[in-house]
Amino acid sequence: MVEKVYVTYNQVHKLCQASASHILSSFQPNLMIAIGGGGYVPARILRSFLKRPGSPNIPIQAIGLSLYETLSASDPVEQVGKKVTRTQWLDLSSLEMSNLVGKNVLIVDEVDDTRTTLEYAVRELEKDVEAASEKLGRRGEKTRFSIFVLHVSAQSSAVRE
Repeated sequence: MVEKVYVTYNQVHKLCQASASHILSSFQPNLMIAIGGGGYVPARILRSFLKRPGSPNIPIQAIGLSLYETLSASDPVEQVGKKVTRTQWLDLSSLEMSNLVGKNVLIVDEVDDTRTTLEYAVRELEKDVEAASEKLGRRGEKTRFSIFVLHVSAQSSAVRE
């Protein structure tokens, strides 16, 4: 079971601010994809710190993925699910997948509990980019993905070892 850890808005703000210079120097994203609902606020705050003078804001797109199963309405502990449920995805027709091809895409979420949701997001986005690259005749352009989370849980750390 995963116990929720609550952080203040100021803590989220400071974590985003502290990470921004490293993200800019090592990755330089030109698109962010926030995993809802926890990734929306950090993505928006992070975008402010990633803004370079004279450059436009980094666009933020949203996807919805769910992995948690609530035990009861009054229980603060949630059971981590086994299967990722896609609740919202990029509208590939209106987004025009060419916006992802050849880009540095930063995926933002609030927590990494098991790595399952993040792996799913990257895997599915890579499939979409591959299909778009093929369709647009842009196979030589490399799309890079990186991940930003506010918190990596002890459970996720154990999963990586």
